[in-house]
Amino acid sequence: MSVGVFCIQLDSFALNLALPQIGRDIHAGGDSLQWVISAYLLSTGTLMLGAGRLGDLFGRRRLLVLGLALFGTSSLVCALAPTLPVLVGARVAQGAGAAMIMPVGLSLLTNVYPSELRGRATGRALGIGGIATACGPFIGGALTEAVSWRAVFWLNVPLAVLGAVWASRTAESYDTSTHRSVDWGGLFTATAALAALAFVVDRGRHWQWPVSLAGLVVVAALLTWFVWQERKAASPLVELTLFRNGPYVALTLAGGVANAATVMFLFVVPLTLQGQWDLSVALAGAAFLVPALAMALAGPLAGRVAPPAAVRVMTICLGMGAAVLACLAWASSLVVYLIAATVGGVVLGIANSLTLIATQGVIRPERAGEASGVTKTIITVAAGLGVALAGAVSDQNHGVGAEAASDTALQATALGCMAACLILVAWIGKRERPRQNACLADQGARPR
Repeated sequence: MSVGVFCIQLDSFALNLALPQIGRDIHAGGDSLQWVISAYLLSTGTLMLGAGRLGDLFGRRRLLVLGLALFGTSSLVCALAPTLPVLVGARVAQGAGAAMIMPVGLSLLTNVYPSELRGRATGRALGIGGIATACGPFIGGALTEAVSWRAVFWLNVPLAVLGAVWASRTAESYDTSTHRSVDWGGLFTATAALAALAFVVDRGRHWQWPVSLAGLVVVAALLTWFVWQERKAASPLVELTLFRNGPYVALTLAGGVANAATVMFLFVVPLTLQGQWDLSVALAGAAFLVPALAMALAGPLAGRVAPPAAVRVMTICLGMGAAVLACLAWASSLVVYLIAATVGGVVLGIANSLTLIATQGVIRPERAGEASGVTKTIITVAAGLGVALAGAVSDQNHGVGAEAASDTALQATALGCMAACLILVAWIGKRERPRQNACLADQGARPR
């Protein structure tokens, strides 16, 4: 699971700086080159929901091994790709492998580890993935400059093989509470709705508003059709009762905000170090290393949070995240900026890891794949919104590293984190009020 998450996150962020060289090597350019990134992210976000539930039904270990094998094989094709269409097609296959690894791997850890070790194991796996998330752009840039952009894909191959071998040695795990029948109608409508939504999020900022609105109408229609399918299905892809689980819904939606904030943080801070603070690429990479490591170490910390305290810790992290992002926008010196960025790496890293760890602690283990698929889908779409926001506020002449553009991005993200924090505070207060009233009533009923 750890090597799988590392590869997934590395390939999400390592190719951004390599795109110009990729274009020169395979004789491609223009907007079409962005599909090297978009195809992977769209494929991953679209297929996670179905993959998580299929793992519950047909074997979590089996789908994890299959996902690692598919990821490794498609990485090999990417490394050898002679043209852009071949590379983009292999990236779609990579995304399909990633869509199996993440939710299925999380549900497998939930079911094969005892409850007292489950959070720590998941936190460590996500922490290793956090290293790739934070350092991915610089790893990709260094490999591209020293060897080739193809080296990023070659790195995946032995890691995927090792992961598949290790995964194949664990016990198989199924959802034994239901029949092993696939809700094909739900699978089709959910995949179509997510594909349409991912496409609108990724490309909508380039369209005129009537086209974007039409795309959103299509998404709404498909989601309505999906809910109708799930209501009448004997063995639904997603039990709608999942959305009546208050802690799960709160953690997932808050995690979506935290993930969008993390994407913005990873996008803005390294470029601002080069733009506003006038550091070279090498110095910016070295300066960002401490916040990157802080974000990676946050995964194991999140694994030690007890499920009953998860919502409160998430609330604190979102509040601190809002304060840190605002501080980054107002920082008057490079030292203050880097200190704030390091604190931001910790709190956003904990919030992101906590989303995936804590949601597994508040649902039934036999439906863990379904729940992790829903969670990963929501936070992946939120990440896409974060990327879209970053692109929308970018300075067209100087990039998001320019001071005005980066401040706008950070302040907008801080407001989003604060809004989510206040909603969670209100929700916690609403939950606690009946308990307090019950305690007062019990005290009043006791004989004096």
